Amino acid sequence: MRRAPGSVRARAAAGATAVVALALVAAGTAVLLVLRGNLQQQAGLRSEVAAREVAAQIATGTAYPKLDLPDGDDHPVVVTDEDGRVLAVGEDVRAVDGKRVTGGQQGGAEQAPPPDDDGDDDDDAGGLRPGEVDDDVRYLDGTADVDGTVGDYRFAVVEAKDSRGEKATVRAGSALAPERDAVGSVRDAMLIGLPLLLVVVAGVTWLVTRRALRPVEGIRAEMAAITASTDLSRRVPEPAARDEIARLARTTNETLAALEASVERQRRFVADASHELRSPIASLRTQLEVAVAHPELLDVPGAVADTVRLQRLAADLLLLARLDAGERPADARVDLAAMVREESSQRVGDRIPVRVGESGSVEVAGSRSQLGRVLGNLLDNAQRHAASSVRVDVVRAGEWAVLRVEDDGPGVPEAERERIFERFVRLDDARARDDGGAGLGLAIARDVAVRHGGTLAVREGAVFELRLPVAG
Repeated sequence: MRRAPGSVRARAAAGATAVVALALVAAGTAVLLVLRGNLQQQAGLRSEVAAREVAAQIATGTAYPKLDLPDGDDHPVVVTDEDGRVLAVGEDVRAVDGKRVTGGQQGGAEQAPPPDDDGDDDDDAGGLRPGEVDDDVRYLDGTADVDGTVGDYRFAVVEAKDSRGEKATVRAGSALAPERDAVGSVRDAMLIGLPLLLVVVAGVTWLVTRRALRPVEGIRAEMAAITASTDLSRRVPEPAARDEIARLARTTNETLAALEASVERQRRFVADASHELRSPIASLRTQLEVAVAHPELLDVPGAVADTVRLQRLAADLLLLARLDAGERPADARVDLAAMVREESSQRVGDRIPVRVGESGSVEVAGSRSQLGRVLGNLLDNAQRHAASSVRVDVVRAGEWAVLRVEDDGPGVPEAERERIFERFVRLDDARARDDGGAGLGLAIARDVAVRHGGTLAVREGAVFELRLPVAG
């Protein structure tokens, strides 16, 4: 299925928005929890202050009916004895945790809800003396009915002993409604601001990604135009920035340049091959047509020579095609010295005998047939240009096996030492096909050398040097 245009920008914007949304939700939740905890802590501190003020009055001997209790709307207060009876209650406080506490008079008050204990009342009571206030405080969450309005409160519970040694428990509360209102306001602000912020993030990401990918669209459009026109000389635009897209554009242009060169080489190769094949085929056809009309005029040796030449040319073209296709050579061990002796012994009909000079045993890894083809092509080239001597040497130079073929001919001009390895290239003094061949021998030799991890070059004069890595 074809993706819709701009899908990369859409995915980038959606991904960035999702990440920011998760981060904001996590941060917002943390902020709300911290804010809620701080506000609850402040409420607890306010209720503790109110409870200790009442407990201090009790410890100094103030009678319960005369206690100065905070207003019930601010801090509902209930004072109880050890049995849970209400000794004093704040103004307008009617119930705590659902139990009525109004009408509290010492000796005739209703039972108040006992505060939640943690099991250490006896220790606290035993440690207090008359007229003292306990240093410990306990915090409880509960409800209180103040003048008919029930609300949630944070209670602080403080114990004290009056001057007679009787223990009283002061329970003072601080409303949690302001804390919840504050948390709710912050939450509502976040719920309103979060979508707006996500819209901004998505829009900015979309615009930034669009601008960043604009050169990619230019590259794509130019590549599409190149594909449609088949004009490999065109190049994609390269951005001025030194980023990944610029490197992509440069790599694309390098690929186009290599592709253009490859296609040009292939086109030239096909044209040259067609030209080279046309001559022997035309000559052979002419001889056969003459033989049909005049059998006595048939030039059998000439027909055989043209056939052999055509066969060699076809073999060379086939080998070049395999090399261009990336065929890897075999990984066999080849003794270069033994190969030189074997090849030289089979060239008994050469114009000039091949003399084997220094020949130390050295092995390389590769294809015996292909390396033999290299040696044969070098010897053929030397035979065509030598005056009276052709010499082959095999030596070892460090990690390299070196095979040298030298003749006493005029040598290769320094300006032509690279061009002779191009396909179908023949120097001016070797233009005749009978002497110079089709111009594929040295090209094949260098391609095979490169495939074997080596090099083939012309040194001084007419010395061709093949260097291959030593096996193992």
